[in-house]
Parts: sequence; structure tokens; C-alpha cells
Amino acid sequence: MLSNRMCLSSLTFLKQNKLKLNTRLISDFVKIVEVGPRDGLQNEPNIVPTETKIKLINELSETGLSVVEATSFVSPKWVPQMADHNEVMRGIAKKNGVNYPVLTPNLKGFQSAIIAGAEEVAIFGAASEAFSQKNINCSIEESLGRFKSVLEAVKNQNVPVRGYVSCVLGCPYQGKVPTGEVVKVALKMIEMGCYEISLGDTIGVGTAIKMKELLKHVLSEIASEKIAVHCHDTYGQALGNIVAALDQDIRIVDSSVAGLGGCPYAKGASGNVASEDVVYMLHGSGMDTGIDLDKLVDVGSFISNELGRKNSSKAGVAILMNRDKK
Repeated sequence: MLSNRMCLSSLTFLKQNKLKLNTRLISDFVKIVEVGPRDGLQNEPNIVPTETKIKLINELSETGLSVVEATSFVSPKWVPQMADHNEVMRGIAKKNGVNYPVLTPNLKGFQSAIIAGAEEVAIFGAASEAFSQKNINCSIEESLGRFKSVLEAVKNQNVPVRGYVSCVLGCPYQGKVPTGEVVKVALKMIEMGCYEISLGDTIGVGTAIKMKELLKHVLSEIASEKIAVHCHDTYGQALGNIVAALDQDIRIVDSSVAGLGGCPYAKGASGNVASEDVVYMLHGSGMDTGIDLDKLVDVGSFISNELGRKNSSKAGVAILMNRDKK
């Protein structure tokens, strides 16, 4: 019941603020960046067949999504689930109008991604010093230094680069993350050449008030059209945080079909916010995504069945149940 009340509250809040958004001539179109095939699958305990990954991406491409993050060119030693990145990139049926970015942590990964046919890449940094040290064994400054070679190579090949900043509202190791650190890392990524920065609430501890406060500082340095939000739903706050971001003129939202993914720092907790829930909320508030929600729900059902796991999208499950009643 609590999560349903929160969803209704979020919708009410968004509707009440719609007039204010319109008077500022802010677009009612929200770009959804689907991260399920990469961020959603990378922590699955069992290796997902390559054919299943390819079918997932192809079906997502038919829903109206304009961005489907396909895979990650990292060492199989660190992320075994993404070891088939070459096969995935070569196997998908790329659809006109859809971008298929891939994660590339270093120059070697970038070069491999380009050979495999990637036309857009993403780099991954953190706003938490403790998180950076424990996950990639280097400081924030050192991690940014590693990206320089990627961004220099990108300039020669005209490949767009997206930047991720994790732990923007909290860290599993150090707790609170200073807002100034988030701004600093995001700004450096922009200066290095990233066209867009995704701010990630990696452990899902943020609330709407904290999100608005963070964005107020970030947007004082970076234009809203260059900022995306990546909200995890560990504490059931993702939709509320997205609404808060919309009210700050953010129009790019990361999400994962069927809520694929989990929070590795909170055993059993949910991770990425479900794409179906985000689209349902936005459409119900008069906003546009260009996405066919029914088709998206079907994809969520497909991948949940393939993985043998519960569909974590509340909207998806409800829509499927209502179909069965007809």
C-alpha cells in the first residue's frame, strides 16, 4: 500500500507542477534511456544466453525507445555476464532512430567496442572517493585520468560519449556524499567531452528533497539538457526522485525494463526503477515519451520469464493482470 500511495502522490505532484513547467516553456517530452540489457543484466547470478540478450534488445527497439544501452566492454574477469559483448553487438538488428551505447571503462574497451560496431560509448565515474577506491582501486582523479585516452580517441572518430556519475546521493562505504564532489566530477566529465551526464543514486537512498537540492547545485554549472537521472528504487523513492528531477527541468531518465537489476549493497533489495512504471507515470501525467507502453510491458514479461524471476514493474504486472481479466 505504501508504494501505491507514493506513486499516486508522485502523479499528483507532477500534475500540480505541470502548469509551472509549461509556463517556463519546458518540453513535455522525456527521453527514456533503457539500461536493462547492460545495467539490468550485469548482476544476474546465472549467465544469460547471448540469444536472449539479443532478442531483448531487438524487442526493446520496437517499443519506441530511442536509446537502448546494449552491453559493456569490460574484462570478463570482472563482469562475466558481459563477456559476450562482441557477439551481442554483432547480433542485434539495429533500428533506425535508436542508439545503442555501450560502457567502455578504458581505451582497450573503447577500441574493442568500435571494432564490434558501437557508435556511442559511456564512461563511468563516482562522486564518492571511498566507492572509487573500493570498486576500481583508484582515486576519483585517477579514474578521470583513465578516461582522457578514451575521450581523445573519440574526438578522432566522432563518437558521442555519455558520462555516468555514481553515488550522487549516498555511498555504501562512506555514507553522505558532498554535493560539491558531484558537481566537480560532472563538470570535469563535461569539460572532457561528454555530451550528457547521468547522475546515479546507486544505492537508492535519495529522497525528492535531496534530489532537488542536488540538482539545484548541479544545474548552476551545467545546462539541464545535458543532465539525466538514474534512480534506484531500493527504498521505494525512485518515482518521487524522478518527479523532483522533472520539476528541475530534467528531461532524460534512465530506467530498466521489468526493473532488471538489483542493489549489490543491500541483499535482496530492488535496484533500477522499472521502465514501465516510469512510462506509466509520465503518460498518466500528460507527458510524452514516444514509447508504446503495451509493447514495453510485453518485453518486460518476456525477459522476466526468460530469467525465471519476478517482474519488478508494478505497472507491468497490473497491466498484464487486467489483460487476463478481459
